[in-house]
This record gives sequence, C-alpha cells and structure tokens, in this order.
Amino acid sequence: MSIGVFDSGVGGLTVHHKLVDCFPDADFIYLADQANAPYGGRGGEEIVDLTRAGCIRLFEQGCDLVVLACNTASGIALRRLQQTWLPGYRRALGRPVNILGIIVPTIEAATGLPWEHEAERRGDKVEKLDVLAVFSTPATTASRVYEIEIDKRRQDVAVFSEPCPELARMIEAGAAAEALAPIVQGHVAAITQRIGRAPDRAILGCTHYEIIADLFRAALPPGTPLIHQPDATAEALARYLERHPEFDAGDGGLRRFLTTGIPGPQPPLVATFWGAPLSFEAA
Repeated sequence: MSIGVFDSGVGGLTVHHKLVDCFPDADFIYLADQANAPYGGRGGEEIVDLTRAGCIRLFEQGCDLVVLACNTASGIALRRLQQTWLPGYRRALGRPVNILGIIVPTIEAATGLPWEHEAERRGDKVEKLDVLAVFSTPATTASRVYEIEIDKRRQDVAVFSEPCPELARMIEAGAAAEALAPIVQGHVAAITQRIGRAPDRAILGCTHYEIIADLFRAALPPGTPLIHQPDATAEALARYLERHPEFDAGDGGLRRFLTTGIPGPQPPLVATFWGAPLSFEAA
C-alpha cells in the first residue's frame, strides 16, 4: 500500500519532499486539487467536500494513509471527516484507512508539548510572552485553530495570525520571486505593526509558503526562528507508523504525482524547490 499526500495545489510538495527524504523506500502518491486551488478563500462546507473527494481518490488508488498537506483542509475538514465520515467509509472499504493532518504536529513543535497535554489554568501572571506569528490563508486564520489550540497548552505563548489572501494563488501560478517579495514584506510589516514589535518566532501556516521560506526569512528580523511544517509532519508520521503497524507504507519507492487540473510540467518555481523538473499526470 501507499501513503497519499493531498493538497489543493503544489504547496503540499514541501511536505511530500520531506516525507520522501525520511521514508525513501515507501510508496507515495501525491494529489493536487489544482482544479479548485486555492482552498483558502472557500467556505467551510465546500472545503470539507473537496477534501473528502481528494481522500477518496487516494484511497481508491490504494493508499492506506492520507496526509493532508494543507493547513486549510487540516483546520477545517480533518476532524469532521475523521468523526462523521471515515468510520462508515472504512467499513464499506473493508480495510483500515486513516487521514492525518499537519496542524497537530505543527502545534506540538510550536509548544514543545504532546497534543494530549492541556495546561492547568491557574491565572498566574505571565512574566514574559513568546510572541508567535502565523502567516496563513484567510480560511485558516478565520478558524483560529492555532490561537485556540496553542492557548490550551501554553499560556506564555501569544499567537497573532496574518491572513495572506493572494499569496498561495500567486505561488500556484508560478509568480516570480520579484513579484512575491513585496507581498511577503507587506504581510510581515502588517503583523509587526499589529503586535507592536517583531514576532519572536513564526509559523508558515500554508504549505505553499514553505516554497518561498527564503522570502519570509529576508522580511523578518535576522535569526527569527521558523517552525517548519514538513519537518514536524515527517517526525509525527514516523511516530504514527511505529504505533500503527497495520498501516503498510510499501517498499517499492513508488512516486506518482496526480492533479485534478491540467496535467503536465509544473512552473519553474516548483522545479527549483523540488530540485528537478516535475510533471503531474491526470487524476
């Protein structure tokens, strides 16, 4: 069986690239829903429906596990699908399948605490706040998932989210770094003004943004730590597979790249990030 990686577009390749590095013998199938990308400006019900359809495609291709390499899908659709749809689908399929997301491992990395941990609310005065900036799509920002879940675990971390409405769309379209840089600088300036100072750390809360992480590093104060979702996701998947031997990642090194959009070569920005030209086949 294979591991599926799903995103609305090319952003999930940042997670996929790290998973391939960490599991070089595993079989992977990547699906980009480019016909409907990006998800960040869509309504909640539509995001749930599109994410479900993408997971079904990957399960039908033989995947046991699907990693949602998309913050919007993970924040809006994952819990709903796990609780209300997946149990019945498993029974109908007749084999164990599951869907994992990238927000849980990212929050674990940001807090240094396991997901199960919840802080005791004692009302003590916090002497020093760790200010964490989250750059994300409007849908992820509106969900407040990072603010809510980090606050449950760490009272000394203050989360500020900055919605970046056009950034994922521009990256998906293969915009040049020269066009993207001022957009990134504008968002960094906006959140800095809102906080009243520069953030101590930052999360690139859309996997598309990982492709241009160098632009965020250049816009933020030198040395500002970035919490990288691909690293956190790969580490979390390794722990999951150890706990769940019923899921077989395969051992043939399969690599397939599918799209619901127009198949063919991806933009130069993607090829530069991936390290080689990359072409998608029709889903």
